Amino acid sequence: MHLPFWLTTALLLPLLLYQGKRARRVTPRLPEAQGSPAGQHGDGKPDLRLLVIGESTAAGVGVASHEQGLASQLALLLHERTGRTVSWHTFGVNGIRLRQLHRELASLELPEADVVLLSMGVNDTTGFTPRHRFRRQLLALRDTLVTRYPGPLYLLSVPPMHLFTALPTPLRQIMGWRARQLNRVYEQLAREAPDDFRYRSYSAIADTSLLASDGYHPNDRGYRAIAVALVCENRFSDHKAS
Repeated sequence: MHLPFWLTTALLLPLLLYQGKRARRVTPRLPEAQGSPAGQHGDGKPDLRLLVIGESTAAGVGVASHEQGLASQLALLLHERTGRTVSWHTFGVNGIRLRQLHRELASLELPEADVVLLSMGVNDTTGFTPRHRFRRQLLALRDTLVTRYPGPLYLLSVPPMHLFTALPTPLRQIMGWRARQLNRVYEQLAREAPDDFRYRSYSAIADTSLLASDGYHPNDRGYRAIAVALVCENRFSDHKAS
Protein backbone atom coordinates (compact mmCIF):
# COMPACT_ATOMS: atom_id res chain seq x y z
CA MET A 1 0.00 0.00 0.00
CA HIS A 2 1.30 3.45 -0.93
CA LEU A 3 0.49 5.08 2.38
CA PRO A 4 2.26 8.44 1.73
CA PHE A 5 0.28 8.91 -1.47
CA TRP A 6 -3.08 8.18 0.12
CA LEU A 7 -2.35 10.29 3.21
CA THR A 8 -1.31 13.26 1.04
CA THR A 9 -4.36 12.82 -1.19
CA ALA A 10 -6.68 12.64 1.84
CA LEU A 11 -5.21 15.81 3.35
CA LEU A 12 -5.57 17.71 0.07
CA LEU A 13 -8.89 16.17 -0.96
CA PRO A 14 -11.13 19.27 -0.68
CA LEU A 15 -8.68 21.31 -2.77
CA LEU A 16 -8.17 18.48 -5.26
CA LEU A 17 -11.92 18.09 -5.77
CA TYR A 18 -12.30 21.82 -6.34
CA GLN A 19 -9.39 21.95 -8.78
CA GLY A 20 -10.60 18.86 -10.63
CA LYS A 21 -14.09 20.28 -11.14
CA ARG A 22 -12.70 23.62 -12.25
CA ALA A 23 -10.23 22.00 -14.67
CA ARG A 24 -13.06 20.04 -16.28
CA ARG A 25 -15.13 23.20 -16.56
CA VAL A 26 -12.49 25.48 -18.11
CA THR A 27 -10.51 23.01 -20.22
CA PRO A 28 -11.78 22.76 -23.81
CA ARG A 29 -13.15 19.29 -24.57
CA LEU A 30 -11.81 18.41 -27.99
CA PRO A 31 -13.54 15.86 -30.23
CA GLU A 32 -12.14 12.53 -31.36
CA ALA A 33 -10.45 12.45 -34.76
CA GLN A 34 -12.62 11.98 -37.82
CA GLY A 35 -12.16 9.97 -40.99
CA SER A 36 -11.22 6.35 -41.49
CA PRO A 37 -9.60 4.67 -38.47
CA ALA A 38 -7.45 2.56 -40.78
CA GLY A 39 -4.99 3.06 -43.60
CA GLN A 40 -1.71 2.04 -45.16
CA HIS A 41 1.63 3.60 -46.02
CA GLY A 42 3.25 1.94 -49.01
CA ASP A 43 1.92 -0.18 -51.84
CA GLY A 44 0.78 -3.76 -52.04
CA LYS A 45 0.25 -6.28 -49.30
CA PRO A 46 1.43 -4.93 -45.92
CA ASP A 47 4.66 -6.27 -44.46
CA LEU A 48 3.63 -5.07 -41.00
CA ARG A 49 0.18 -4.47 -39.53
CA LEU A 50 -0.20 -2.13 -36.53
CA LEU A 51 -3.18 -1.88 -34.20
CA VAL A 52 -3.42 0.83 -31.53
CA ILE A 53 -6.14 0.50 -28.88
CA GLY A 54 -6.92 2.66 -25.88
CA GLU A 55 -8.21 5.99 -24.70
CA SER A 56 -8.00 9.53 -26.13
CA THR A 57 -4.59 9.13 -27.78
CA ALA A 58 -5.87 6.09 -29.70
CA ALA A 59 -9.04 8.07 -30.50
CA GLY A 60 -6.93 10.87 -32.00
CA VAL A 61 -8.10 13.63 -29.70
CA GLY A 62 -6.12 16.76 -30.57
CA VAL A 63 -6.10 16.26 -34.36
CA ALA A 64 -8.77 16.52 -37.02
CA SER A 65 -8.15 13.22 -38.81
CA HIS A 66 -6.93 9.76 -37.81
CA GLU A 67 -4.33 10.18 -40.56
CA GLN A 68 -2.63 12.66 -38.21
CA GLY A 69 -2.95 10.41 -35.15
CA LEU A 70 -0.61 8.02 -33.41
CA ALA A 71 -1.27 4.81 -35.34
CA SER A 72 -0.89 6.46 -38.75
CA GLN A 73 2.18 8.43 -37.66
CA LEU A 74 3.84 5.25 -36.35
CA ALA A 75 3.08 3.38 -39.58
CA LEU A 76 4.32 6.29 -41.71
CA LEU A 77 7.57 6.58 -39.80
CA LEU A 78 8.24 2.85 -40.01
CA HIS A 79 7.51 2.97 -43.75
CA GLU A 80 9.87 5.92 -44.22
CA ARG A 81 12.67 4.24 -42.29
CA THR A 82 12.39 0.72 -43.65
CA GLY A 83 10.71 1.09 -47.04
CA ARG A 84 8.27 -1.61 -45.99
CA THR A 85 4.53 -1.35 -46.50
CA VAL A 86 2.87 -0.77 -43.12
CA SER A 87 -0.87 -0.81 -42.47
CA TRP A 88 -2.49 0.70 -39.40
CA HIS A 89 -5.76 0.56 -37.54
CA THR A 90 -6.80 2.41 -34.41
CA PHE A 91 -9.62 2.00 -31.92
CA GLY A 92 -9.96 4.41 -29.03
CA VAL A 93 -12.64 6.03 -26.88
CA ASN A 94 -12.09 9.37 -25.20
CA GLY A 95 -12.53 9.15 -21.43
CA ILE A 96 -12.60 5.35 -21.26
CA ARG A 97 -11.05 3.26 -18.49
CA LEU A 98 -9.36 -0.11 -18.91
CA ARG A 99 -12.30 -2.17 -17.65
CA GLN A 100 -14.65 -0.43 -20.10
CA LEU A 101 -12.19 -0.80 -22.96
CA HIS A 102 -11.98 -4.53 -22.34
CA ARG A 103 -15.76 -4.75 -22.52
CA GLU A 104 -15.84 -2.77 -25.79
CA LEU A 105 -13.13 -4.89 -27.42
CA ALA A 106 -14.83 -8.14 -26.47
CA SER A 107 -17.74 -7.28 -28.76
CA LEU A 108 -15.74 -5.86 -31.69
CA GLU A 109 -14.58 -7.53 -34.89
CA LEU A 110 -10.94 -6.49 -34.66
CA PRO A 111 -8.59 -6.48 -37.66
CA GLU A 112 -5.57 -8.70 -38.21
CA ALA A 113 -2.41 -7.24 -36.65
CA ASP A 114 1.21 -8.18 -36.04
CA VAL A 115 1.80 -5.53 -33.37
CA VAL A 116 -0.82 -4.38 -30.86
CA LEU A 117 -0.14 -1.29 -28.76
CA LEU A 118 -2.18 -0.27 -25.72
CA SER A 119 -2.33 3.43 -24.88
CA MET A 120 -4.12 3.77 -21.55
CA GLY A 121 -3.76 5.06 -18.01
CA VAL A 122 -4.89 8.69 -17.83
CA ASN A 123 -8.53 7.95 -17.02
CA ASP A 124 -7.62 5.16 -14.61
CA THR A 125 -5.28 7.66 -12.96
CA THR A 126 -7.91 10.35 -12.55
CA GLY A 127 -10.44 7.70 -11.49
CA PHE A 128 -8.02 6.30 -8.86
CA THR A 129 -8.33 2.72 -10.13
CA PRO A 130 -6.58 0.54 -7.51
CA ARG A 131 -3.28 -0.87 -8.74
CA HIS A 132 -4.25 -4.48 -8.05
CA ARG A 133 -7.44 -4.01 -10.07
CA PHE A 134 -5.55 -2.31 -12.90
CA ARG A 135 -3.14 -5.25 -13.02
CA ARG A 136 -5.99 -7.77 -12.98
CA GLN A 137 -7.74 -5.94 -15.82
CA LEU A 138 -4.54 -5.96 -17.90
CA LEU A 139 -4.23 -9.70 -17.46
CA ALA A 140 -7.88 -10.19 -18.41
CA LEU A 141 -7.44 -8.04 -21.52
CA ARG A 142 -4.41 -10.07 -22.52
CA ASP A 143 -6.39 -13.29 -22.09
CA THR A 144 -9.13 -11.94 -24.36
CA LEU A 145 -6.71 -10.82 -27.07
CA VAL A 146 -4.25 -13.72 -27.02
CA THR A 147 -6.20 -16.07 -29.30
CA ARG A 148 -6.29 -13.44 -32.06
CA TYR A 149 -2.96 -11.75 -31.29
CA PRO A 150 -0.50 -14.32 -29.90
CA GLY A 151 2.38 -11.86 -29.78
CA PRO A 152 3.08 -9.63 -26.76
CA LEU A 153 0.82 -6.70 -25.97
CA TYR A 154 2.87 -3.49 -26.11
CA LEU A 155 2.12 -1.24 -23.14
CA LEU A 156 2.82 2.42 -23.88
CA SER A 157 3.87 4.32 -20.77
CA VAL A 158 1.21 6.22 -18.85
CA PRO A 159 1.54 9.89 -19.82
CA PRO A 160 3.47 12.00 -17.26
CA MET A 161 0.54 13.91 -15.84
CA HIS A 162 2.76 16.00 -13.58
CA LEU A 163 3.72 17.86 -16.78
CA PHE A 164 0.15 18.52 -17.95
CA THR A 165 -0.01 22.31 -18.01
CA ALA A 166 -3.82 22.21 -18.11
CA LEU A 167 -3.82 20.95 -14.50
CA PRO A 168 -3.11 23.31 -11.58
CA THR A 169 -0.82 22.66 -8.61
CA PRO A 170 -1.13 20.51 -6.48
CA LEU A 171 -3.59 18.49 -8.60
CA ARG A 172 -0.97 18.10 -11.32
CA GLN A 173 1.58 16.67 -8.91
CA ILE A 174 -0.90 14.25 -7.31
CA MET A 175 -2.05 12.99 -10.71
CA GLY A 176 1.57 12.60 -11.81
CA TRP A 177 2.34 10.63 -8.66
CA ARG A 178 -0.60 8.32 -9.31
CA ALA A 179 0.27 7.93 -13.00
CA ARG A 180 3.77 6.75 -12.05
CA GLN A 181 2.25 4.14 -9.74
CA LEU A 182 0.11 2.70 -12.55
CA ASN A 183 3.07 2.89 -14.91
CA ARG A 184 5.04 0.68 -12.54
CA VAL A 185 2.32 -1.97 -12.96
CA TYR A 186 3.17 -1.97 -16.67
CA GLU A 187 6.88 -2.30 -15.94
CA GLN A 188 6.33 -5.15 -13.48
CA LEU A 189 4.15 -7.13 -15.88
CA ALA A 190 6.68 -6.70 -18.68
CA ARG A 191 9.45 -8.03 -16.42
CA GLU A 192 7.40 -10.93 -15.08
CA ALA A 193 5.77 -12.02 -18.35
CA PRO A 194 7.84 -10.80 -21.33
CA ASP A 195 6.07 -13.19 -23.72
CA ASP A 196 2.76 -11.54 -22.87
CA PHE A 197 3.70 -7.90 -22.28
CA ARG A 198 6.32 -5.46 -23.52
CA TYR A 199 6.71 -2.04 -21.95
CA ARG A 200 7.51 0.90 -24.22
CA SER A 201 8.23 4.37 -22.87
CA TYR A 202 8.67 7.61 -24.76
CA SER A 203 9.96 11.02 -23.81
CA ALA A 204 7.41 13.44 -22.41
CA ILE A 205 6.19 16.28 -24.60
CA ALA A 206 7.87 19.24 -22.92
CA ASP A 207 7.41 21.66 -25.84
CA THR A 208 3.96 23.23 -25.47
CA SER A 209 3.86 23.92 -29.23
CA LEU A 210 3.34 20.17 -29.65
CA LEU A 211 0.10 20.28 -27.64
CA ALA A 212 -3.43 20.84 -28.87
CA SER A 213 -5.48 23.84 -27.80
CA ASP A 214 -6.59 22.11 -24.59
CA GLY A 215 -2.99 21.94 -23.31
CA TYR A 216 -3.65 18.28 -22.59
CA HIS A 217 -3.48 16.22 -25.78
CA PRO A 218 -0.85 16.16 -28.55
CA ASN A 219 -1.45 17.99 -31.81
CA ASP A 220 -0.34 16.54 -35.16
CA ARG A 221 3.31 17.40 -34.54
CA GLY A 222 2.97 16.02 -31.02
CA TYR A 223 1.75 12.65 -32.27
CA ARG A 224 4.61 12.65 -34.76
CA ALA A 225 7.06 13.35 -31.90
CA ILE A 226 5.67 10.42 -29.90
CA ALA A 227 5.97 8.17 -32.96
CA VAL A 228 9.58 9.24 -33.48
CA ALA A 229 10.40 8.52 -29.84
CA LEU A 230 8.76 5.09 -29.99
CA VAL A 231 10.44 4.07 -33.24
CA CYS A 232 13.87 5.42 -32.29
CA GLU A 233 13.86 3.91 -28.80
CA ASN A 234 12.09 0.62 -29.57
CA ARG A 235 11.92 -2.03 -32.25
CA PHE A 236 8.61 -2.89 -33.91
CA SER A 237 9.76 -3.54 -37.47
CA ASP A 238 11.14 -7.00 -36.67
CA HIS A 239 7.57 -8.35 -36.90
CA LYS A 240 6.23 -9.61 -40.21
CA ALA A 241 2.70 -9.94 -41.48
CA SER A 242 1.51 -13.51 -41.70
